[in-house]
Amino acid sequence: MGAAQTMESALTRPSSKILPSLGIILVAGGFLLLGWFAFLWFDPGQAPYHYRLVEEGGADKFPKLALNAWPDLKISKQEMHVEGMEEPIAAAYVARRGNSKPVMIGWENHVGEPMFSLDSKLSELSILVPAISKHMPKDAAILAWWDTSRQIQLLTGLEPVFTSHLSEPLITPSVWKPRIEAIQKYERDFWGAPPSEEEKRKFQRFADALSSEPTEGVAILRELTGGREGYIVVHIADLYKLGLMRPDRIGVAYKDFPVKGSGDVHGLNAMVKRWEEDNKFNTHTVHGFSENIMRAYFLTDEKSTKTLLAQMLPLTTSLILDFEPLQMVYKEGGYLVYKIPSPQPATN
Repeated sequence: MGAAQTMESALTRPSSKILPSLGIILVAGGFLLLGWFAFLWFDPGQAPYHYRLVEEGGADKFPKLALNAWPDLKISKQEMHVEGMEEPIAAAYVARRGNSKPVMIGWENHVGEPMFSLDSKLSELSILVPAISKHMPKDAAILAWWDTSRQIQLLTGLEPVFTSHLSEPLITPSVWKPRIEAIQKYERDFWGAPPSEEEKRKFQRFADALSSEPTEGVAILRELTGGREGYIVVHIADLYKLGLMRPDRIGVAYKDFPVKGSGDVHGLNAMVKRWEEDNKFNTHTVHGFSENIMRAYFLTDEKSTKTLLAQMLPLTTSLILDFEPLQMVYKEGGYLVYKIPSPQPATN
């Protein structure tokens, strides 16, 4: 069975989460929102949600973001509200410097499935970025997923290859499909910085690179650096996003596991391994985005393990320290930074 078929069939299994949407009914707070579903289905004219400003201030007002090293940032907390629900379904932490376009710096999901962005451990970014500022050449070409790229640009002043809000992939529940155009317009209006056609084309090539076998993928990365010294920043959660964009090349599943603390490592490893074996997955990696939740990402077939991104991340089948196509230069939490080597000169 192919990766795409595996994902499609798994969406019908309540025990497995393979690139899931929220399905035909969003379950939140214990209530089935049937009325909300009907309203959305028959009135596709507007985005089914809106951002609501609930708090704003400097970095000192949001200590859990760990951004005190950037006191000039203006930060706001924007809750995502949908029609017919009193409680927000998510919260975005948005930062900007001066009159620059807003950049999402953190995301908290309040429902059971990923929406728009993925939960992250906020302190990881505040440690990664100073290392990039200190050690990366100022004129280097930096490649990263567009959301990571925008955070790097905001916090370092460097210019990554991607600087626009690309909304790829657009992670929404299937019930919102009739409103996709309205959602896309609302997101463009809220975040600004619309991408050019050239930037969108380059980002598709970036996804191609990560989902190709390593030799071909690194060649595409060099193409995107335009001949400059190049570095690529990846995060474990990029597996999920790449699986949505290239399901024919890489099959990705995930499951969240509750943990009792740092001393629960043995129990966690046993649960993850059992889940992998029961579902006949090929490999996995684990990332904690809160004190009591660990998210395990699985690859569903052997073909997926041979992609560039899979071999760059600390999966059980990967050897990241000995990965020859790229040179790992830094690791922090779920982030890894690789140097893209120059092409070898041709020999006669």
